Amino acid sequence: MQLGVILPQTEIGPHPADLVAFVGAAEDSGFGYVTVYDHVVGADTGGRPDWPGPYDASHPFHEPFVLYGFLAAHTALELVTGVLILPQRQTVLVAKQAAEVDILTGGNFRLGVGIGWNAVEYDALGVDFATRAARYEEQVGLLRRLWTEDVVTFTGRFDRVDRAGILPRPIQRPIPLWMGGGTAPATLARIGRLADGWFPLVPPGRGLEPAVDTIRAAAQSAGRDPDRIGLQGLTQPGDDPDSATLRRQAERWAAVGATHLSVSGLGAGRSPADHIDFIRRAGAALIG
Repeated sequence: MQLGVILPQTEIGPHPADLVAFVGAAEDSGFGYVTVYDHVVGADTGGRPDWPGPYDASHPFHEPFVLYGFLAAHTALELVTGVLILPQRQTVLVAKQAAEVDILTGGNFRLGVGIGWNAVEYDALGVDFATRAARYEEQVGLLRRLWTEDVVTFTGRFDRVDRAGILPRPIQRPIPLWMGGGTAPATLARIGRLADGWFPLVPPGRGLEPAVDTIRAAAQSAGRDPDRIGLQGLTQPGDDPDSATLRRQAERWAAVGATHLSVSGLGAGRSPADHIDFIRRAGAALIG
């Protein structure tokens, strides 16, 4: 099970030196990858009493592709998006940007994607929120073709490419494409049919195990090898990254076959310096 860290997007702040120091601390501590979340805009929740999500206009997010273009020059960690909201972006542009990050990292990039939950964000980007799932499925196949073929011709419901291709293409052909999502049957079936891995929203013992079985069954039905679908778990040990809780959570993820496990210090309101200390202590507890 590979161990990595979550970049504390909403708490790390805007300063490049803090970003470099954080990934440096993670790498020095023995972690193998860093994952970032994605939001382009945040909504003002005033006048929105039924706001569904955990983030709003007060939460800062670094843009993943630009951020990773910068961090590729400062770390050997695998760079992971977990997840990029794919349907609100132009497919061909995502293919180009992802290929560039893959090149800059020497083929050490993993593209995690999701459909998102924020209708305000979709509206601001000029994309129909209601059709995002259908667009998402179409995009996955087109991305892989753009990463692997010299010239692509494609006509779909949402995208059209007329005898065109991207250069340079990525080192990984195709780039590993993982999916986020919950345990809805349609989501799990999609992951089994299309994804290289899953970022689950549920932990072991709370619906994860039957969901994994559903994904594996969907993969087999699609003629895919279910053992090749990765699983990236998440642990948030709270105030004490040295605690037995962290090691116990890691053991539970390993027991369900997780291929990756991310450690997150988000949610405690830490300063950038505190996040660096947190990840060093978590690395000592898990890796030694």
